[in-house]
Amino acid sequence: MLWPDPAQRDRLVEIRDNLIARIAEAEHEGWLGEVEGLRVSLAGAENKLGQVDRRPHKGAEVDLGMPTIRNEDL
Repeated sequence: MLWPDPAQRDRLVEIRDNLIARIAEAEHEGWLGEVEGLRVSLAGAENKLGQVDRRPHKGAEVDLGMPTIRNEDL
């Protein structure tokens, strides 16, 4: 799976904000087909932002837990 580059988060926020403004304009003008297409794009941008926010940052610790020793391993 391709992950968005965390360095591009600010650009994704800018794209999301622009889409929100364009949706408002399209609703005001009554361009219903345009509104639907922009909402699909907005959902994609928000999904990408969510991926960036959920992804562990480089160098972050990851807890792998403690291994258990079974009797047959001894």
